Amino acid sequence: MRNREPFKLKTLFLIHNFVLTAVSAILLALFIEELLPTVVRKGIFYAICDHDGGWTQPLVVLYYMTYLTKYLELLDTVFLFLKKKPLTFLHCYHHGATAVLCYTQLIGHTSVSWVPITLNLTVHVVMYWYYFQSARGVRISWKEWVTRLQIIQFVIDLGFVYFASYTYFTSTYFTWMPHSGQCAGEEFAAFAGMIILSSYLVLFISFYLATYSKEGKPPTARKALRRMSQARALDPHSFDAKAMTTGAGTDDVLPRSRKA
Repeated sequence: MRNREPFKLKTLFLIHNFVLTAVSAILLALFIEELLPTVVRKGIFYAICDHDGGWTQPLVVLYYMTYLTKYLELLDTVFLFLKKKPLTFLHCYHHGATAVLCYTQLIGHTSVSWVPITLNLTVHVVMYWYYFQSARGVRISWKEWVTRLQIIQFVIDLGFVYFASYTYFTSTYFTWMPHSGQCAGEEFAAFAGMIILSSYLVLFISFYLATYSKEGKPPTARKALRRMSQARALDPHSFDAKAMTTGAGTDDVLPRSRKA
């Protein structure tokens, strides 16, 4: 794309995001239909640790279908470079590592994996709906909450995954340590889940702080007007009329954003 003009691809991008929104919502509904009776009747521990609780044949089919969507989501990257948008490390790593994570949990028979999968589908319903509406030109006021939901998702994921991994290793190798019972799954899948999800949490928190930190954002229009009014009251001769209408002022009135 170096010597080419960026493609628009608005219609294809809209279709892509709508399809992923719909597919994620349908899979989430099917997961809930399958898991809710088990959780209500036999409890959350049975659902995340017993092989027959979180690893039934219908759930395996849903796991596999969700795993396949991770390859469809790689089209996000295709759209980015065709539009000549920057590809960040977080974007590339997250998309590739998620496919690896899903694969390790599939072949590792981890019953607890339905927790990260259902939370991931929930976030993707919100995220791809945001992308869809944004591509339509709809002004979205809750963009920041997409990243917040992703961070909340990883915190909950790690709570369940670390608990299930602790239960497995203590019941298998350290029986003298307190534990709640046994947990199904393979060891390599447990390590893959803990490492990849932990890296996600660190990377997304770093991204959030860099993108939405108050110290890194320029002043809002309301704050800019308030500061202009204060500056005018203190020294009427230094007031810049252009700054009042554009939101841009002199350096002694409005501090520059650190991002600038």
